[in-house]
Amino acid sequence: MKETKNIMPFHLAFPLNSLEKSRKFYVNHLGCKEGRSSAQWIDFDFFGHQIVAHLSSNIQHKDANMVDGHGVPVPHFGLVMIWEDWKNLSEKLKKAGVEFVIEPYIRFKNQKGEQATMFLLDPSGNALEFKAFRNIENLFAK
Repeated sequence: MKETKNIMPFHLAFPLNSLEKSRKFYVNHLGCKEGRSSAQWIDFDFFGHQIVAHLSSNIQHKDANMVDGHGVPVPHFGLVMIWEDWKNLSEKLKKAGVEFVIEPYIRFKNQKGEQATMFLLDPSGNALEFKAFRNIENLFAK
């Protein structure tokens, strides 16, 4: 993977249907810090990136594509993590009784793109994927 200097955090805005349920989920389960907020939206520090949850009455999450034998929700967003951090988060979520769309497992085992992955939904049905590569050089490998 080519080294890129001066990488800045990404920003993502997404819909939700409950500020309070989302606040509890992102802070308590994922460990995000809350930033600015209003009666209509909340900023979260998503592992160093800025995500903004906006109240919306038009949330649609119905599609999935098959990847490695699993129905991957479309759309989804998430994070590529350090292997040990991924393991720790997956254990934390399991202990908290979080329901997974796709349970934590190793995808593309023994292939160039081998990765640990898990999918879960936030309280508004937004799909999140957390993944980790044993070798980050394989992030974009064919």
